Amino acid sequence: MQNLKIDSERLWGELMDTAQIGGTPKGGICRLTLTDLDRQVRDWFKARCEALGCTVTVDDMGAMFARRKGQRDDIPPIAMGSHLDTQPTGGKFDGVLGVLGALEALRTLVQAGYETYAPIEVINWTNEEGSRFAPAMVASGVFAGAFTRDWAHAREDRAGTTFGAALDQIGYHGDQHCGDHPLSAFFELHIEQGPILEAEGREIGIVTGVQGMRWYEVTVTGEAAHTGATPMRLRKNALLGAARIVERINAIAEARKPDALGAVGLMEVRPNSRNVVPGEVFFCVDLRHPDNAVLDQLEVEYEASLREICDPLKLSASSTRFWYQPPVRLDADCVASVRRAAALSGLSGREIVSGAGHDAAYVSRVAPTAMIFVPCRDGVSHNEAEYTSKEQCAAGAQVLLQAVLDYDGMLAERHAQSR
Repeated sequence: MQNLKIDSERLWGELMDTAQIGGTPKGGICRLTLTDLDRQVRDWFKARCEALGCTVTVDDMGAMFARRKGQRDDIPPIAMGSHLDTQPTGGKFDGVLGVLGALEALRTLVQAGYETYAPIEVINWTNEEGSRFAPAMVASGVFAGAFTRDWAHAREDRAGTTFGAALDQIGYHGDQHCGDHPLSAFFELHIEQGPILEAEGREIGIVTGVQGMRWYEVTVTGEAAHTGATPMRLRKNALLGAARIVERINAIAEARKPDALGAVGLMEVRPNSRNVVPGEVFFCVDLRHPDNAVLDQLEVEYEASLREICDPLKLSASSTRFWYQPPVRLDADCVASVRRAAALSGLSGREIVSGAGHDAAYVSRVAPTAMIFVPCRDGVSHNEAEYTSKEQCAAGAQVLLQAVLDYDGMLAERHAQSR
C-alpha cells in the first residue's frame, strides 16, 4: 500500500515530547530501565496505544505488547518495536525511534482504516541497554530462552537493587510468562549507531545480521598502600595493571582490524582515594566480531594477557565471561521485505551487519526477524549529541510500515495456498 504515508511531523513531535522524560541539560536522555522515569514513559506509551484501540499486555519481564487485531486474529502477530530505556548520557533516538516509529506506523494503519491479515503489535522491550542491570537485552533474552526469568530477576544494579524488585516498584510486573507470546515475525527500526550509511549517502540500512559479542567482568587485585610512604619498587598497584590490560585489549583488537572491536567502558578503582595506591580495580571488557572463530581467538589472547601483565607487577587477576551473544544471521524473507519496502519507498539502501547488539538478535532465535537502520550524524550514539533528522526518522518508519505490510501479504498468500 504505497499510499499509506507516515506523518513525519507527528513522529518528530512525539520523539521530542518523550525526550523530556529524563531529558538532560545537554539535550540527551537519562532514562535508566525500571526507574520512575521509565515508568513515566511506559505510561505515556500505554496511553497512546490504548487511544488507538490496542490491547496492551505486559509480561513478567516488563515487556509491553500493544496489539491491534487483524482479519485472522487466531494467528501470531507481526510485531515491530525496540526499547525506551537509555544510557546514562543517552541520545533521543537510540531505541526510542524503534518504538515511536512503530507506534506511528500503527497509527497510520488505524487512521487509514487499513485491516491487516495478521494482528499487528508494537513491543517495548525491557532493559535493552544493560546500563543499570547487566547484561544487555535481558528481557528479549528471556523471551528467546537465552536466560531464565529467575536469573534475570536476580540481576543487581550497582546499588544492590534486583531487577525483580525494581520491576515491582514501578508497577510493570505483568502476569504473562515471558516467552509465552508467539510471533509471526519481528521488525526493529533503529539508528545505525555507526558512520557507514552517512559516509556512503545511503538512506536505509538493510540489516542482514548482528556481530557476535562477549562481555567479561574483571577484578585486578594488588595491595592498597600510602602513596607518600611506599617506594615504587614495593607497590602492588592494581590500577597500573588494569591500565596496561586496557591498552592490551585495544592492541588485540587493532591487530585484527577492520572487524575486531575491543573496549573497556566501566571501571571502579578501590579505595579510590587520592593518596592511596589502588589495591583493587573492577572493570568490564567488551569484545566483538562477526566471526565466532575470530571471537574465540580474541578471547584466548585477552585471557593470556591477564597473567602476562599482572604477574610481573605482583598482582592477581580474575575474569568471568558473563554474557555471550553469538553472531546472528537475520531471516531471509524478512530481510527481503525490508529490501522491497525501501525500493517501494524510493529510498537508497545497502546491506549492512549491525555492530551493536539489539533485541532483534535474541528474538531471531524464536521468530523470523529483520532490522532497518537509518543514519545518525557522524555515527555518534550512546551520547547526548546523537542526532537523526526528522526526514531520516520518517524514512525509517515508512520502510518499517511497508516491510510489515509486505510480510503481512506474504502470510496471507501462504495461508491461502495451504487451504
